[in-house]
Amino acid sequence: MPMRVLTVGKKRSQGTQLLVEEYKEKLGHYCDVEDTLIKSNPKLTSDVKVQIEAEDASMMQQLKAEDFVVVLDENGKDVISEQIADLIGDAGNTGSSRLTFCIGGPYGLGIQVRERADATIRLSSLVLNHQVALIVLMEQLYRAWTIIKGQKYHH
Repeated sequence: MPMRVLTVGKKRSQGTQLLVEEYKEKLGHYCDVEDTLIKSNPKLTSDVKVQIEAEDASMMQQLKAEDFVVVLDENGKDVISEQIADLIGDAGNTGSSRLTFCIGGPYGLGIQVRERADATIRLSSLVLNHQVALIVLMEQLYRAWTIIKGQKYHH
C-alpha cells in the first residue's frame, strides 16, 4: 500500500530534507512513499484560530475518501514500533488505497482532520517540532517495514 506523509510547516532545513530523502529511498524498497509539505499559515494571519482553520482546510483538500488517515498528536495513543507495523498491516486490510500520516503545524491539527482520522497516535509524550516529528515518523515507518518483512532492523 502506498504511503503519504502530509506535514504543515515552513520550508525545511537542509538537514531535515536530507534525512527525509534518505528514509524515502530506504522505504522505496517496500512501498511507494510520498512526502507533501503544506504551507503553514496560508492566510498570513496573526489569529491562531484562523491559521489552524486554514491549515486544516489545506490538509483536508489533500485527503481522499479512500485514504486510511493516521493523525500524529501528542494526545494520541502511545505506540511501539511493532504497533506501527500492525497499523500498516491493518490499514492494508481495510480496502483503503493509501495510508496517509498527518503532522500538524506549530498549533497542531484542526478539527476536520482530527475527525477524519482513522487512527490517532503519538510518537512521544513530548511535543515535537514538525521537522523532528517527520524524521522520527520516517524512521519508525522504515523500522515497521523491516518488522513486517521479517528483517533485522539496520541503522
